[in-house]
Amino acid sequence: MSVDVTLWVVFVAALITALATGLGALPFLFVKTFSARWLSLFNALAAGLMLAASHSLVSEGSRDAPWLTLAGMAIGLALVIISDWGIQRRGSPDVSELNGANARKALLILGIMTMHSFAEGVGVGVSYGGGESLGMFISAAIAIHNIPEGLAISLILIPRGMSVMKAAGWSIFTSLPQPLMAIPAFVFVTWFAPFLPIGLGLAAGAMMWMVFSEILPDALENAPSSSVATTVVLAFFAMYAFQHAIH
Repeated sequence: MSVDVTLWVVFVAALITALATGLGALPFLFVKTFSARWLSLFNALAAGLMLAASHSLVSEGSRDAPWLTLAGMAIGLALVIISDWGIQRRGSPDVSELNGANARKALLILGIMTMHSFAEGVGVGVSYGGGESLGMFISAAIAIHNIPEGLAISLILIPRGMSVMKAAGWSIFTSLPQPLMAIPAFVFVTWFAPFLPIGLGLAAGAMMWMVFSEILPDALENAPSSSVATTVVLAFFAMYAFQHAIH
């Protein structure tokens, strides 16, 4: 296979992983109204999914470079704190149908998931550097993994007033760095590979902050703490089992 064809395969594979994120919004085609209690439980579900995703990122990065992963987590934490401070200071621009506090939460989760996608795009490109069969396997795993991540995004956006189609579009938007980063990572695989643990840790650190600072407090507003805790743990279990199955 020629280099041009290989680059095209890498781009298409990474694009498919990005498009798969939008599938996470599909369950909301069948849910039209949300009570305050269900909104809280949706937040708890999103928190569990994001914590499991963070655990997966840290575990993957720590296999090769635990200290780089830890450094990435510190960078991710600093970036999200600075971003939140900047948004609060300047005010939140409207995001589609969302404004005010809802727009602020939307901007934070969309920004965090976009950071996460840079690492996944590098992962796709680096994996293709190890051969087409390995690249296809990793791309398929990331695509399947992106569906519950799209669900986590939709759980934040849709109950706050965004339409299903727009939530799916924003979910895909957060994954667009995957095809953009896959090509340079494939071409310069030996240069990009050492930085992958930093990217994984960066996304994990930012995601964990979002869970504990924003999502869980919202979840506890209109649902008992026992129900929220149970939902978080069950979501973590389900996501962990799902990730283990696809790997």
